[in-house]
Amino acid sequence: MGSPERGGRISARLGPPQATKIAHPAMPDLPLPLLIGVVVLDAYAIARVLLRHHGVSTTVAWILAIAALPVIGAALYFLLAVPHVRHAIRKRRLDAVGAEDYPTNSEGAVELGGQEGASAEIASLFRLTTRLTGMAPTKGNRVPLLTEDERAFERIEEVLAGARETVWAEYYIVKNDVTGRRFLGLLARCAARGVEVRFLYDGVGSLGLDPTLLRAIESAGGRTEVFFPLNPLRRRWSFNLRNHRKLIVVDGEFGFTGGMNIGDQYSGRSRLRGARHFRDTHLEVSGPAVADLARIFCEDWTYATGAQLPFTSPPAPASPGPEGSAVAVLPSGPDQRLNASGMVYFNGVASARERVYLTSPYFIPDEPLVRAMTAAALRGVDVRLLVPARSDVPIVAAAGRSNFLNLVRSGVRVFCYQPSMLHAKSLVVDGSWGLVGSANVDMRSFRLNFEISVVVAERGFARRLEGRFLGALESSEELDGVALAARGTFSRLRDEAARLLSPLL
Repeated sequence: MGSPERGGRISARLGPPQATKIAHPAMPDLPLPLLIGVVVLDAYAIARVLLRHHGVSTTVAWILAIAALPVIGAALYFLLAVPHVRHAIRKRRLDAVGAEDYPTNSEGAVELGGQEGASAEIASLFRLTTRLTGMAPTKGNRVPLLTEDERAFERIEEVLAGARETVWAEYYIVKNDVTGRRFLGLLARCAARGVEVRFLYDGVGSLGLDPTLLRAIESAGGRTEVFFPLNPLRRRWSFNLRNHRKLIVVDGEFGFTGGMNIGDQYSGRSRLRGARHFRDTHLEVSGPAVADLARIFCEDWTYATGAQLPFTSPPAPASPGPEGSAVAVLPSGPDQRLNASGMVYFNGVASARERVYLTSPYFIPDEPLVRAMTAAALRGVDVRLLVPARSDVPIVAAAGRSNFLNLVRSGVRVFCYQPSMLHAKSLVVDGSWGLVGSANVDMRSFRLNFEISVVVAERGFARRLEGRFLGALESSEELDGVALAARGTFSRLRDEAARLLSPLL
């Protein structure tokens, strides 16, 4: 036996017992307790991915990312892909309107669809919108198109100047320029004369907004609030979910919504000084549908502030008269199990019999919509798509181009608008109904953004929207399948690589 002295020397050389470590391909020499924590976190994230029904390709992509990047992949998933707010927003939304749940019946749609001059297709459309949103369509509305940028803003300012009781406004983007300052100044003046002013703005889209302009509204007696602030210390913050709506409701009588944000690029001031400007489409709404627009604002305000905003339920759909349009207000967002914007776009293309004209500044469709466009063209429907020739977001344009060759080969006609940045978002089907709103045809609008659109089932409106579309084609270039197929390898690789980022763009 060795001496105790020798044994002591051996123990000293070995030192104290070491914590057990296990090698991990991505995180070598990880202590066992931390490894267990990482495995539990990643397993939980993968379980959430599987239970969310993202679609096979998206599900596989997220699982591979989580497995390859422990902790980081899970963190990215929870930050970017999971609509945490669905339950919370739905609860606060229902609190805002004082209802236990939205109705699932479609009696209003059936009544409207059963009247003289209304087709079975329109009745089916309104059944769909009612079941998606819980809001039945209304009859007897006036919905003029606002297509001239200067006139659109003149009309908005005219209505705001005459406001008597309430001005509720929410916007994704309010620029810190002449138009933005003028708009916020007008809200402050409304508040100063005793009008109830509430202004809701997105935390990312309006990031550069001058806080002194907001304080001026509040000092005059108005209220301002940010929707989804970027600051994680704030309540209801979000990095990836955004409020993309553009909405004004005045006195419960007038509503404005569509694609126009607040800024010189939208109001025509940029065009007048020779700078980059946007071609857009907006709507003015008067009639029973304004109550539905007000309801959407109440829901958003209640979620953003945590304080319930009183709301009076809209009237039941009126019996159709000889005048006015049948209108369905279409809110959509990550709080919905089935995204209303994506479903109505898909339904419009899939149900078209003669023609469907689609306008989108950012075109990154999901696979079901691509298949619907392809099938419609193959069965002889005149399917036309209008996109900007030069996008203000190049990576989005590249992702969109990855779809063009297959669409054109199937018979879809794709046009690129040349004079300026096209920013309108619209759909018109068979000359019988049309849609104008804030939703782009992309993954973000169909999954992550809060959007609002207006569906109008009236041939006069549809003809005007078609005229707007066909007028734009005169200043557009149609894409040729041969030229698309002949593009260089680098261009195709760039577009396909951008397409991989589609869920985030």
